[in-house]
Amino acid sequence: MKKIIVVGSSNTDMVIKAERLAAPGETIIGGKFLMNAGGKGANQAVASARLGCPTVFVCRVGDDIFGRQALQQFALEEINTDYVIVDAENPSGVALINVDAKGENCITVAPGANAYLSIEDIENAWSIFEQNDILLIQLETPIETVEYTIQKAHESGVKVILNPAPAAQLSSSVFPFIHIITPNETEAELLTGVKVTDFASAQKAGQVFTELGVQNILITLGAKGVYLKSADFEGIVETPQVVAIDTTAAGDCFSGALAVAIHEEKTLVEAAKFASKAASIAVTRMGAQASMPSRAEM
Repeated sequence: MKKIIVVGSSNTDMVIKAERLAAPGETIIGGKFLMNAGGKGANQAVASARLGCPTVFVCRVGDDIFGRQALQQFALEEINTDYVIVDAENPSGVALINVDAKGENCITVAPGANAYLSIEDIENAWSIFEQNDILLIQLETPIETVEYTIQKAHESGVKVILNPAPAAQLSSSVFPFIHIITPNETEAELLTGVKVTDFASAQKAGQVFTELGVQNILITLGAKGVYLKSADFEGIVETPQVVAIDTTAAGDCFSGALAVAIHEEKTLVEAAKFASKAASIAVTRMGAQASMPSRAEM
């Protein structure tokens, strides 16, 4: 059976949940501490695997306790780790996350080994691209590696799903190689120059993405739903309304679930609904990978 290829980052998340986020220079006393497995690539790989899709993950982890814990977790999730590189020179990535009572968060990442995922690493893993047909990738590893992977995957007939997070500029030459792009409002604004707040502004951003060469656009708008633009559909796909506790990995859950739906040959509208449902479950729980739903829960 063909697998979803995820290329990206693996971090350990140090989370403090408090009543509100601290202002610059301020210390807040009182909060709950959690340490969770995270990293956008790892989160998306776990989301895919937990929803029942065979998944292979390409990443770098440090030769330290965090890296060893990550490998153990991937094994529990039945993720193929043949191309997870243990970096003896750099530590595993770490993210410091603050979450307020409304579920909003702010995150600072020390990338560690993630910053050294190289084009050579992708070349060494290329046999898996030749055997499979969906690539899910983000921007938490070096941009030159991301852009190389996207272009080469496209040229090999692999459908590329890009979650452009964290927000970063990309070369205009890479957009025509993207089958589906899944930004949130902030990421869409950075890449298109259009401030996205509603359907009309999402439509303008979608047009810019189309002009750049992206085939299918899904802009996540939080509780307002998902703006979808494809050759067959343009409009808002509604999101289930829930009370959010922690939005930390909502976008990762959405992208991982979307890849699963595309792997199962659902239409884009069906895939967007499936991904929205998965993300709506994830935000009702604390943590990143810990919040990802199983297929039974879906």
